[in-house]
This record gives sequence, structure tokens and C-alpha cells, in this order.
Amino acid sequence: MRKQVTLASAVSYSGVGLHSGKDVTMTLKPGKPDTGIVFVRTDLPERPEIHARAELVTSTLRATTVSENGAQVFTVEHLLGALFAMGVDNCLIEMDSPEPPVTDGSGLVFARLVLQAGRQEQDAEKKVYVIDRAFSVYDGDKYITMLPYDGMRISFTSVNAHPLLGTQYYDVILDEKTFMEEIAPARTIGFMHEVEQMRKLGLGLGGNLENAVVYDDTKCLSVPRFPDELVRHKILDVLGDMSLIGAWRGHIIAVKSGHSYNSQLAKQIIAYREGK
Repeated sequence: MRKQVTLASAVSYSGVGLHSGKDVTMTLKPGKPDTGIVFVRTDLPERPEIHARAELVTSTLRATTVSENGAQVFTVEHLLGALFAMGVDNCLIEMDSPEPPVTDGSGLVFARLVLQAGRQEQDAEKKVYVIDRAFSVYDGDKYITMLPYDGMRISFTSVNAHPLLGTQYYDVILDEKTFMEEIAPARTIGFMHEVEQMRKLGLGLGGNLENAVVYDDTKCLSVPRFPDELVRHKILDVLGDMSLIGAWRGHIIAVKSGHSYNSQLAKQIIAYREGK
């Protein structure tokens, strides 16, 4: 019987948000058993809490947004993916801005913050949802499905028209070691031709050539960490989005999936689990 895990101490990090470009100080604190991952907007009156749960996802435009109690947090997927992969069940995340720091555009800094804070077992049983049937979201040639599997596995196929990207496939059996070495360091991908449109939408304001892997029409303007960094980062996104159902065991297979499909799958699983 596994126990729930929280942080052993508080740890803080300051930076800017990827999309908002706003300064933010984030403090990860130990959480009580059975509370899950809870964001606290310390910059708002009454410090509203926002629980990281699939049913509270309100937008998947370029990032995942979670809203509750009249407040929201967005671009939470990298942080949530790292907490999930590092086995943290309960954590209080205080932020004085609506978006966590982009750090280096990956999940690695967040995972290292967990190691810096340390982890503490709690006197409560870990609740793991074991996938017992297939769940799927299909849309033309895009899909994501979750199948029964004794462990945590993600197989992702990414298809991109850019000549340096093309079709990328990655398959990972997830544990702390494979996450830290193969998935956590992979950064967000961006394209110069999208920058102007994104800026008009108020997105990508905190992005640069170091915290995103940026491409123009013919070349990469950043220094990639992996030749297949795109698909590895897609797996980080899936981890963050699917952490919103809590701890799970299963095999996720995805082709050209994004935040919208990930969220639909998570909500489908929650509805089935709750008998709706």
C-alpha cells in the first residue's frame, strides 16, 4: 500500500509567465492529505483557491487554464506534469500572478524544485485510478486514447509540416528517472510566423530563444536539447493535462493531440469514474 506524498518544505521561484510576460513569484508548499494540487492567487483579495482538477479546465488555447472561485491560473501543464511525474500528490502553490514562471520552457526546473524541497510521505493511502477500459477522443486524423496497462506509459506521434520537424514518435515508460532524463528537459516549440498573431492575442509575451525552441521557415533559431524535442515536450503536456484526473495507471497513445483533446479525455474519464 503506497502512501500519499507532499513536499517536506516550502520552496520558491521567481520569473515571468510564458504567455502573460508578467513577473511572478511562486512558492510550493506542503499540502494536507487528500487535498491534491491547489493553486492560491495571493495577488487577489481573499486569496482564492483553484484546485487542479479536470472538470475545472475552462480554456485550452495554447495552454491549459483552470478556473474556480472567480479566479484562474493558466499555462499550468508543465508544472503539473513535473509534480505528477515526481509523485507529489498534495501541494499548495502560491502565486502572485495568474501564470507560473516559464523557467526554461520545460519541466526540469519544477522537478528540481521538488528535489530541493524534499518529499514527505503522509499518513494517507495514495489513490491511484487504474484504467480498466479504453477511453478515446477522435477528430479526423488526430486522437488520444488511454488503455489498461500495468504502469504509466505514453506513446506520442507528432506531425509537423516544418522541414526540420516532420513526423516524430516517442514512447516512454514513465518513472522518475525516465522523466528527468527524457521528458522534463524538453521545451516548448514556437514558430516565428506565429509570433505576431500570438502577441496580438496577448500570448507568448514571455517567450524567447532560450525558453522556447523557435523555428523560422527554414531553420531552428534556438539550440535544441534533443533532435525530437517537440514530441518529448508534447508528452510533458499530456502528463500535465492528464494529472488533472489524479494519479493513474494506464497507457496513453496519442497522434497529433493537443491540450483540447487531452482535456476532453480527462473529463471523459472523470465522468465515467463518477458514474455520470
